Amino acid sequence: MFKNKTFIVGAIVAAGVAAAALAGAGLSWPGANAQPAAQTAPAQVVRTQGPVVFSPPPGAPMSFADIIDKVSPAVVSIETRSAVDANSLRRIPGLENFPFDVQPSPEGQQQGPGGQPTDPNQGESVGAGSGFFISADGYIVTNNHVVEGATSITVTLKDERELPARVVGRDEATDLAVLKVEGTNFPYVEFENGAKPRVGDWVIAVGNPFGLGGTATAGIVSAYGRNVGDQYVDYLQIDAPINRGNSGGPTFDIYGRVIGVNSAIYTPTGVSAGIGFAIPSDIADAITKQLIAAGKVSRGYLGVTIASVTPEIAESLGLASRQGAYINEVTPGGPAAQGGVQVGDIVVRMNGQAVKDNLDLTRRVGMARAGEVIRLEVMRNGRLIPLTVRSGLRPSESELAARTRTPSQEEQRPTPSPSPRGSAATGTPFIGGLSIAPLDSAARQRYGVPGSTSGIIVTDVQRGSPAARAPIPLQAGDVILRVDNQPVSSLAQAEGIIARLRAAGRPSVLLLVLRDGVQAPVAVTLTPTTPSAPSVAPPPARNPPSSSDQSQSKRK
Repeated sequence: MFKNKTFIVGAIVAAGVAAAALAGAGLSWPGANAQPAAQTAPAQVVRTQGPVVFSPPPGAPMSFADIIDKVSPAVVSIETRSAVDANSLRRIPGLENFPFDVQPSPEGQQQGPGGQPTDPNQGESVGAGSGFFISADGYIVTNNHVVEGATSITVTLKDERELPARVVGRDEATDLAVLKVEGTNFPYVEFENGAKPRVGDWVIAVGNPFGLGGTATAGIVSAYGRNVGDQYVDYLQIDAPINRGNSGGPTFDIYGRVIGVNSAIYTPTGVSAGIGFAIPSDIADAITKQLIAAGKVSRGYLGVTIASVTPEIAESLGLASRQGAYINEVTPGGPAAQGGVQVGDIVVRMNGQAVKDNLDLTRRVGMARAGEVIRLEVMRNGRLIPLTVRSGLRPSESELAARTRTPSQEEQRPTPSPSPRGSAATGTPFIGGLSIAPLDSAARQRYGVPGSTSGIIVTDVQRGSPAARAPIPLQAGDVILRVDNQPVSSLAQAEGIIARLRAAGRPSVLLLVLRDGVQAPVAVTLTPTTPSAPSVAPPPARNPPSSSDQSQSKRK
């Protein structure tokens, strides 16, 4: 989701493409200077010399041709071949259910319904992307998602030479990769880290959309600092048309300097809607240098899961400021645990500098070296506490994902059956339309809660209640671990904390909730409400909070 924007309702799509995406497609090219029949004029000789007959608007260049002639030899088309499951060709992660088809297809192979190959034994897919030389000795920058999982990579130069390439290094966190081809004296371009185009300045994209290599488009810088879900990249937004296959290609300024690496598009249809995203050149330059030197990127690591301090969280804790990062979880034995960081802490300063939000902390910790001492200041129960943590080495994104994966269908706890009203399983009325009960052996068995978990169980949520309308709506089977940042293991503890908050005039309370192995803070109002009908049964699906929920959790 974009920073401070709520209008985006389409899909953010990696701008890769299947090499055979144009198979069977008809292309029509509009005629130059076409006019309606009623306005036809006598034919005129097209002059190649003489006075200028077209004057561009002030500030616009007459043509981009000289720039494109200069930089396009450094841009390459990339073809990849990957081994895939013949029964389920890989879609772009997280976009499996969108209505447009983005499945790769073997070159020249006919597709059946849903994009599946008609040959069920086919086990190879062909993909396409873009890249560009950054040195005369054959180093090429592209996107990680273009080459991830590739068994062979071929790059095609502007002069139509085809060269095999190998992966030097990949970085999943920023979606960057570096390739190498053998040879010398390749034309190359350089990253521009000094001069920064303004919003409204011209930009040019060159790449391989839909396998149509050597395609140039132009537009302007639309915005800076777009957050489309990546922890380490604030994207440059451009309106130069880019499509699938443009991934990994360069964005140039009008001086032919690389200011970004094209990576994704916003699209409700699967093609360019005039909103493209490029990795800024300063980030790309720093990452590619590490990949060339070491084949990987090393980042600092605290061993915590953090969330942004939302207005609801700030109100529930009585905070005057929303700055900082809320600690959802602390990895046992990790650097933060060893340094004394606790669940419920809010990190407000790092190495003497204020922490803006969870993304700010993520990126600054990532810049630390393994073994480096990090000085933190955390807000804990209204007091500032200084802590010293020795940074670890951040695991790969796939390793972190495996640690925080959603339980499989076999692992998920069973959905409990409805309980008769008035039974013990119904629980005791609590706040915001919740009913709670002790987390005893019967509750653990009923809701599938591990024996190591301590807290109280949610047994019922009234329809339309504050708890049901919370940014992360609570559900029967959720475990409340903390109330107002205080650990709770009994109803008496929870009710005592609530009584104290009501007496102090607090309008809401922060609950730390565990659902299917994921912890998240949820603010629930304490304002009395008219009771509404209880839920008939717990919801059939048990899903951990998504990235659009209140917590916006990030693992550091």
